[in-house]
Amino acid sequence: MRYGVLGTGVVGRTLGGKLVELGHEVTLGSRTEGNPAALDWAADTGGAAGTFAEAAESAEVVVNAVGGRVALAALEAAGAGNLDGKVLVDVSNPLAFEDGELRLSPVDSDSVGEQIQRAFPRARVVKTLNTVNCEVMVDPARVPGDHQVFVSGDDPEAKAQVTALLGEFGWPADRVLDLGGIRSARGVEMWLPLWLDLMRGFGHADFNLELRRAR
Repeated sequence: MRYGVLGTGVVGRTLGGKLVELGHEVTLGSRTEGNPAALDWAADTGGAAGTFAEAAESAEVVVNAVGGRVALAALEAAGAGNLDGKVLVDVSNPLAFEDGELRLSPVDSDSVGEQIQRAFPRARVVKTLNTVNCEVMVDPARVPGDHQVFVSGDDPEAKAQVTALLGEFGWPADRVLDLGGIRSARGVEMWLPLWLDLMRGFGHADFNLELRRAR
C-alpha cells in the first residue's frame, strides 16, 4: 500500500521507517522541497521524500505525524483534494510548552481529531496511537502485558483498515479498543499531561495503559 507520512520529526520518521520495513511504499512529506531530514530518511530506508502535497497525492493512506498545533496548516498544504476519500490517520497531540508550562489547545470541548474532520469533511479521519511513545507505536512488545491502543472515528470501514494496520505493527485486534466517533478523540488527547508525568517518574517512555474489566 502507498502511504504518505506528513512530518519529518522522530514520530514521522519512526512510523515511515516501520511502514517501509513492512513492505509499503512510503513518501515522507515536509513543508519544503529538499528537506534534509526527509532526504536523509529516504536514503537510509529506501522510502521517498517530498512535500506535504506530493506525499498526500501519491498516497492511499495519509498519516498526520506533525504536532497537533500545526496539523491543520500541514494538511492544508497537503491539499484537500489529495485527502478526499482517503483514510487519514491522526497520531498528533495538541500540546506545547508555554512559559515553562505544558498547555493543551484545544482541550475538553474539542480535539485536533475533530478539527481535522471538520476542516476536511471528505477525509476519513481516524485518531490512534497518540497515547504511546513512537517506539511503542511500532513495537508494542517493548512493553510487557496486554496493554491497549485506541481508535476514534466516524467511518467504521476506515477504523477497520487502521486496526489492520495496527495489527501489522504488532497490536492484536483484541487490544485495539474502538472508542466510537471522532468526538472521543478528546479523551485520548487529554491523556498527555498524565503521560508526561509518568514518563518523568519512570525515567523512560516504554509504558502504556492496560485496562482490566469485570466479565
